[in-house]
Amino acid sequence: MVREQEVDEQRIYLGGLSLGGFGTFALAAEYPGLFAAAFPICGGGEASLVERYNPKTAWWLFHGAKDNVVNPEFSRYFYKTLKQKEFAVQYTEYPEAQHDSWTQAFKEWRLLPWLFAQRLK
Repeated sequence: MVREQEVDEQRIYLGGLSLGGFGTFALAAEYPGLFAAAFPICGGGEASLVERYNPKTAWWLFHGAKDNVVNPEFSRYFYKTLKQKEFAVQYTEYPEAQHDSWTQAFKEWRLLPWLFAQRLK
């Protein structure tokens, strides 16, 4: 699509939920120069991926504290690690949400304005 359409290459975003959240973490490592922002929802992945991320990519992670499908520790770990590496990262954990934390994440009124404000610099 980037090759065939008019795309602002400084404003390409990545997001996914559950297995798509795992994909978000994986694709950000596979294509580190492509994404201005990423928002995995109840995702996870290999801890070693963080070493391949572009420090210019902004992150907003979401998870339900009572998720019994994908352990919230995945998101907590990625948040802590990205924060330690001084990435632009924020984390929202919904205390009563289970695996369907995307329901609350997509109601987050700040998500789209935050997302559309991100640019690769």
